[in-house]
Formats: sequence, C-alpha cells, structure tokens
Amino acid sequence: MGKVYYVSKNVGLGLLVLAAIALATILALSIAYDKERAKNGGKSEDGATDSTNMPTPLTTPSTPKEPWDHYRLPGSLRPAFYNITLWPRLTPNTDGLYIFTGHSTVVFECVKETDLIIIHSNKLNLTSLSGHHAKLSGLGEVTAPAIQKSWLVVKTEYLVLQLSSRLAVGASYVLHTEFQGELADDLEGFYRSEYTEDGVTKVVATSQMQATYARKTFPCFDEPAMKAIFNVIIIHDRDKVALSNGREIATADHVIEDVPVRVTTFEPSEKMSSYLLAFIVSDFDNIQSTLNNKLLIRIWARRKAIEERQGDYALNVTGPILEFYERYYNATYPLYKSDQIALPDFNAGAMENWGLVTYRETALLYDPIQSSTGNKERILTVISHELAHMWFGNLVTLQWWNDLWLNEGFASYVEYLGADYAEPTWNMKDVIILSDVHKVFAVDALASSHPLSRQEEEVNTPSQISEMFSTISYSKGAAVLRMLSEFLTEPVFAKGLSSYLNTNALGNTVYTELWDHLQQAVENTPGIHIPHTVHEIMNRWTLQMGFPVVTIDTRTGGITQKHFLVDPESIVERTSQFNYEWFVPIKWMKNGVEQQQYWLLKETDTHILMRASGDDWVLANTNVSGYFRVNYDLDNWDHLLSQLNTNHQALSIINRAQIIDDAFNLARAKIINTTLALRTTKYLSKEREYIPWESALRNLDYYILMFDRTEVYGALQSYLKKQIQPLFEHFKTITDNWTRVPTGHTDQYNQINAIGIACNVDVEGCRELIKSWYRRWMENPNHNPIHPNLKSTVYCRGVAFGGVEEWDFAWRMFKNSTLASEASRLRGALACTKTPWLLNRYLEYTLDPTKIRKQDAISTIQYISRNVVGMPLAWNFVRARWSQIFQQFGTGSFSFPNLVNGITKRFSTEFELQELKKFKEDNIHVGFGSATLALEQAIEKTTANIKWVTENKDHVLKWFTEEST
Repeated sequence: MGKVYYVSKNVGLGLLVLAAIALATILALSIAYDKERAKNGGKSEDGATDSTNMPTPLTTPSTPKEPWDHYRLPGSLRPAFYNITLWPRLTPNTDGLYIFTGHSTVVFECVKETDLIIIHSNKLNLTSLSGHHAKLSGLGEVTAPAIQKSWLVVKTEYLVLQLSSRLAVGASYVLHTEFQGELADDLEGFYRSEYTEDGVTKVVATSQMQATYARKTFPCFDEPAMKAIFNVIIIHDRDKVALSNGREIATADHVIEDVPVRVTTFEPSEKMSSYLLAFIVSDFDNIQSTLNNKLLIRIWARRKAIEERQGDYALNVTGPILEFYERYYNATYPLYKSDQIALPDFNAGAMENWGLVTYRETALLYDPIQSSTGNKERILTVISHELAHMWFGNLVTLQWWNDLWLNEGFASYVEYLGADYAEPTWNMKDVIILSDVHKVFAVDALASSHPLSRQEEEVNTPSQISEMFSTISYSKGAAVLRMLSEFLTEPVFAKGLSSYLNTNALGNTVYTELWDHLQQAVENTPGIHIPHTVHEIMNRWTLQMGFPVVTIDTRTGGITQKHFLVDPESIVERTSQFNYEWFVPIKWMKNGVEQQQYWLLKETDTHILMRASGDDWVLANTNVSGYFRVNYDLDNWDHLLSQLNTNHQALSIINRAQIIDDAFNLARAKIINTTLALRTTKYLSKEREYIPWESALRNLDYYILMFDRTEVYGALQSYLKKQIQPLFEHFKTITDNWTRVPTGHTDQYNQINAIGIACNVDVEGCRELIKSWYRRWMENPNHNPIHPNLKSTVYCRGVAFGGVEEWDFAWRMFKNSTLASEASRLRGALACTKTPWLLNRYLEYTLDPTKIRKQDAISTIQYISRNVVGMPLAWNFVRARWSQIFQQFGTGSFSFPNLVNGITKRFSTEFELQELKKFKEDNIHVGFGSATLALEQAIEKTTANIKWVTENKDHVLKWFTEEST
C-alpha cells in the first residue's frame, strides 16, 4: 500500500520539474496574452474568434463516419499531466458577462499512430495561436508535426487538430491552448454562485465537473480512464482565497492588465480523472483541525455561517469517518488535506472532488439551534458518502460510466457504516432498508428497469451518462453490495476491498476486478463457503435487471423464485442470459429462532426444514439481508399476521417493516390479495417504532395518491385516524403535551409522523396545535416557538390550513432565511397551500432565479405536484414550458428525471395516460435528455395504476369502510 503512494508522489515530483517550467511560462504568457486579447477585444490578432482556416462547423451524421463524430475518444493519445492557469473575473465585463480566462498545457503520449488530435472542448472561445486553436510541440528530442487545420465539433464537444503527419507511437507531445469561457450561473463546469450577506451581493467562482463538464473549463481528455496529474494555478482578487484539489504551495501578488491580483499555486494532484477536479475562488472562512498530526481537515462556508458555528458538526464527524475508512479499507487516506465546502448554488447534493469536496449548504451546515435531527442525519450520511469516494471512486476509478454503480452503489452502502461509527447510538445501519432497499425495489420492479451494469456502447452521450446517476446505480448498487457483504461476512468483504483498492490504486477498473479480489478473499479465509464463485453469483444480480420474489410453501417446504414485476402483464423487452433466475442467499427463522442460511440456486427447490405445522411460522430474508421479496402460503401469512397482532415485538423492527412492504407490493403485482396487504397494518395501533410505521405510511401513500380524488379517500382517512390516534396520544404523553421532543433518534422521526398524519386525518386537537404554533410565530417572527424537528410538518400544515396571509408570511421568512435548511423547509411548505392562484404564481417563480435558485427549481415543481390541488397545475405548467425547462435543466441535471417521476405519481386514469403519451409525442423534437427513461417509466406506471385502480377500488373501499368502524 505505502509503495503505491510513494511511487505516485515520485512520479508527480519528477514531472513537477517540467511543470514548474511550464507554469512559469504560462504565468508570463498569461500577462502577455491577456494584454494582447484586451487590445483586440478578446479576439486573435486578425480579429477572428476562430482559426483562419477553420472549416464550416460539422453536422454529425446519424451514423458516425469520422473519428470526431463518435462521442468516445479514439484512445490514440493518453495524457500524463496538465498545467492549468485560470483567472475567474468576479465582476461583470462591459457586456454584463462574468468570464474566466485561462491557459492549459497537456503533456500526452501517443499510444496509437494517428495524424489527429481529438480533445474535448465545450463552450470555450479558443484564441487563435499561429492561426490555429492550439500550439503543438514535442517533448524532449521529439519534433511535432505542424497543425494543418483545426476546428470545433459542437455535437460531440471536441476540438480537432489535423496534423501534417502522424504522431510517433511512444513519443510525448505538449499541447497548449488559450481560452475564454463564461462564468455563467448554469451550475456546470466552472460557474458562478451568488449570495447576499449583510445586504451585500457576493460572487463565488466554483466548479462541478462530473460527469462531462471539465471540458467547459479547459480543453482536456474528459473521460474517467484518462487519468493524469494536474498542476493548477489560479489568478484571483487579493481579498479572496483560492482552493483546488491540492494544498496551496505558493502565493504571490502581481499586477496583470493593471489589475492587482494574487496568484495561488497548488501542489500537483494525484493521478486522477478530470471529473474530480475542483476550483473555487471566494471570500469564505473556514474552521480546521488536524487528524493524526498530519492530515489538515477544513470546513469552508460563508463567513456568517462559520461565525454561527454551522460547520462545527461537519468538522467533528469528518475525522472519525476518515479514521473508520482507513481501517475499513486498510488503506491510508492518500492526500495531505481534506477540504469540504458549502456552496450557495450547487446542483448535486455533494461532489467527491479529491481533496476538495463540494456540498449544498443543506448537506454540510448544521445550526445547533435551528436545524433538525433530520438535517443532522443528512449531513452525517452525505459526508460519509463523499468521504467513502476518496478511496472507492477517486483512488480507484471506473473505466467508463456504464459501471457508475460501482462508484455510487458502494459509497451508498458504506456511508451507513461510516455514519454508524460516528454516531453509534443512531442505529444507522437499519436506515438503509428504508432509504435504499425499499426505495429501489419500487423502481427495479418495472419492466422498464435496467441492469446495474450496462454495456459500454449503451452509454455515450452526456445525457445518457447523466441518466446513469439513477436510483438503480445508487440504491440497488448499495442493496446488492450489502447482500454480498452479508453472505461473505463483513471481514471477508473488507479484506477483498482492501486488496482491490491497493492493487488498483491510481488506476481504472471494471466491476469484475472487484469480484476477483473478493473471490480471492473467500478462498483465503477458512470456514467461508459459497455455492458458486463470486462472479457467478453476482453477475446474476448485476447483468440482469430486476430481482426475484421467493415463494415459500411452509406446508411442503417447496421454494420457488420468479422475476418480480409490479405489473405482471407488462412485457420485459430485455432478454437475460440467466433467464431471470438468481442465486439467492436466504437467511431465515422459524418461530423466532435463526436457522442456517439456505441458498436457492434454481427456479424450484424443496427445503424440508421450512415445513411448518400448527401455529409454527417461518420468516425469510431476516433483516432484509437479501435483495428479494418473499411470499408465503396463506396459512403462513395468517400466522405472521397473528404474531404481529398478539406480540409484534417477537419480530425485529426491520422484519415488521419488511412484512408490510412485501405484502403491499405483492398485492400490487396480483400475487396476493389486496386485503391481505391491508391486514398487515391492523396491528399498527400498537406499534411505536419508526421504521415499521414509515414502511406502512409509504405504502399507504400509494393508496392516497390513487384515491385522494375519489370517494375512497374518506374511508381511508377514517381508518388512518383510528390507527394513528394511539401514536399521537403516545407522543403527546411522553413529550409532556408537546413541550419537548423524545430522546431516541428514530422516536423523533416517529413523532413527526404522528403529528403529520394526525393533522391530515383530523385527529382532535392536532390542527389547533399546528395553527397555534404557526400563529405565534407570525405574531413574533423573531422568536420561532416551533421545534426544528417539527418545522417542516408545522410550516406545511400552517400554510395549508391558512390563506394568503400565511403564505406571504412563509415567503417572507423564506427570503430572509440565512440558514439553507430553514429556507429549504419553507420552500417546501409554500407548495402546501390549497389556493390555486398562489400555486400558479409559485410555479412561475420556479423559473425566475431571483426568486428560486436554479438548483431548487426542479424540486419546487415536484413539491407543488405533490399537493393534490397543485398536481394538475404543475402538469399544465410543465407541458406549456417544456422547451424552456428542458433547455435549462434537461441535458445535465441529475435530478431532472425526478421532475417527470414527481408530476406523474398520481396518474391513474386513461385520460391522464393519453395526455402523457401526447406529451411524449409533442416534444420528441425538443427531447427529454436524462429524463428519457423516466418518461417511459411514467407511462408504464400509469398503465399499471389504471389497471390496479380498476381491479381494486371497490375492494379497498369496502375494507377501509368496515375496518374504520
């Protein structure tokens, strides 16, 4: 392990000699070129913005013919290191634009003979150098061929250089480019973030390179396998601080173009992918600590946020989490510093840039007075997720985006381990069941789902790459890796990971290499036996979509597996080389006693020990250790329900939640009767734990979405009122009539559920409680009487129960809020009003960045569509503005698919299905970008909803009516 890092340092230092010379040259050129450009209005000497012999921009044909028509680099060249100088301007120019200028030198090796240089460049104005977009020279004794012509290909985002002769295989060359880009507010590449502090508007230059935005910042080989060392210089205002991946190693003040500036130079990065680069210029402040007397840990944020100690919690947990991962991976953190920074404008939740992790403010900043337990947990898990990437993803990186799940699924699993270490009393390892396993079951049960690992040729364009950042990659990846760890045992799993990381450090891999190392760990560990190799077992979970439902007949011991589809009549278009069969590890118990794990290796089998008689019962998939659903014969279902009703605590909290979730989804798939699923909720009047309640409420939420516009809703509300009232009274008692919050972590969440549902179904005293809290706050805005845990619930219901006055007050508080998590709560609450014109006005606000930040537009529209009154308004708004919405968010935003998913959740009529299909037809010319799959899934889910409602409405109405009396 140690040698890996020392070798990389030596390589970096060896190249640093060249880099230092190049950096000095670039800095000198920076002054000369910028002066020259200033004289010529930003153009080259001849006044042209492009190369003098640049051909007409190419229109790429549907079948790529030329190398530059392909979205993938040809692989002829391999970068070794870059020298990058960037100068972001934090004030607008005479045209009102914020810009950045820069120079980049990349040293690359020719690995395949070619007379073309193809390098990514997007939305950069490349200044002409000797009549071309770039200057090429040889390294050492190598002579470079002349550049005959150069041009930009807009569609595939390339700069192409046609050379007079071929490059020599094995030789190294130096490509220099000079460029200017817009420091726009589009949240992509090198971009601008603005915020107001003490009445002053301030500008931050920051970055987001994943997945394909480094090319918007400087010309580069922008693919994850094209790893290189990056030497960075940032020119900036003297009253600002510059940050990048590496440590600052030098600062010097200069005057460039008569502007006093500071030049900050950073140490060479480790060998890494371009998507992990980060550059930030701001006037932020930081707090810091040192881990083991060598690793510098800093939390950066707006000065006021640091003054108010909003970064303290993040600083306190970062060190322990890093220590945990070092032990877990058996690999030292490979950098000298760990910066984490909270940004006012940031599209993703967070980004794992190596050494400089960027976050939304809500994901890093915790106010000890105003923030909720939920805010604290989110900060913990997001930090844990991003720090997990420092090794898994950054140190060892995917070969191509088709295997994104390897990065994100892994980090989504181990984030709970790191969080559990930092907060051992929170039972964080249980939360994965709700947050990931149950969540992804819903998506992976669709016929339009897809395997974890796609073929490389299926993922090419930036939109296709963005589409990979999905629930499947994150949550299914987490679920199957957790299952793998469970059946291998965690020590064996961790041993294989350590071997994988240390062997492949600073390189790129495909997922099968992880299987190799895990298999080796199995073979080197006595007492570990699995029925097939790790490859053979796991390929069935990664190379075919979906998951099985395992059916156990306790009368005979018969066990079967079948591909689970929520709509059994849907057609699975994808074939599977495994015929939709899995090797299924089944942990199980009989009458509460754990049994030896059983492997289901074929479609049908018999396990005599699973026979049960009399009142005996069998429960499979204990603690949901496997990624599958379970069905039983009716007798066993009855025995499990009887156990829940007589002594539910005989079953674990997770398995109580599992029984509910499995039953509801089996019923939706017509495998069991709907009323059987509903019967799993009858015991809830005795349940006090959060996870089973949350499971039930999420499943009943489907019934609310399907029926809250029909006569079924009244009976459903009456039933829910009967079930929730004991929980409401329980929390009223243990909190001394709502004067405090429970001490237990998950109890605090369940109190929120109790109040929220009780108010929705009109439990006596609940609405009055909400109204009184909200009114007291309105009367004294400077003193908020509402506990942070309850704010989201109270704000939403306060706005819903009120009118214009309540909405306007929430809007005012939203605009004045200086804490991001508080602003986020109020933004969600504003969507709760039942007044249509207010909701329509709010929809208009979403496309006005002076009212709603761009990063929040999509989720705000989703919030409005969640409201039964707002759903048709949001749908009409999106249809009418699709071109505008798509242009702003459709090509790169990872959250864009959520817009389609959110708005169509309630769709359950033939009319709505036809509207959805027409929307698709009418906008084919516009496109759907990263929401393409989401639209197909929306059509599939709407079709299934129509059938389900038609078949179940009468039965559901009858059952709720009878059970609510």
